[in-house]
Amino acid sequence: MSENKDLYIHQKLVEGAKRNSRNAQSQLYELYYKSIFNSCYRIIGDVYAAEDLMQDAFIDAFKNIHQHKEEVSFGAWLKKIAINECINYLKRKQLIAQKLEVYSIENIETEEQSARFTVAEIKHALKELAPNYRLVFSLYLIEGYDHDEIAGILNISASTSRSQLSRAKKQVKNILENITIRQHE
Repeated sequence: MSENKDLYIHQKLVEGAKRNSRNAQSQLYELYYKSIFNSCYRIIGDVYAAEDLMQDAFIDAFKNIHQHKEEVSFGAWLKKIAINECINYLKRKQLIAQKLEVYSIENIETEEQSARFTVAEIKHALKELAPNYRLVFSLYLIEGYDHDEIAGILNISASTSRSQLSRAKKQVKNILENITIRQHE
């Protein structure tokens, strides 16, 4: 019941935003800005760029709020806009390769292997990834998209998404192992 009430409250805010209510827009911003910023930051890896992209996502969302369909939550719709902002940013910066190579999946890591590292060490490892690897890694493991959805978002094949994730995991593992080696020296 509480879930339906929350959905109704958010829907009222969305309807208010559709009527250009600054108060409704402000409330939606307060509800979602942290989540959207975190998504942008995990993909981009730069605080200032992530902040700008988050703001751009809200501006685009409020400009195009009439396109929001009730079948999709406002949060999911906004997150998709933010991810597209990040992808466009990366493309503008020419950080995503024109053609991604397809490799077979190898050595999927278990959660146990990564549990021994601190959050700061894992964040450091993610910053070290190539932008296209960080993007797939973030979309799959952090944002919860499946490979078919990632393929649609990035205009690549699902197998390319899987191979990019596999390579990203390997790189993260190597970076974290190097941190461990340095700590024991």
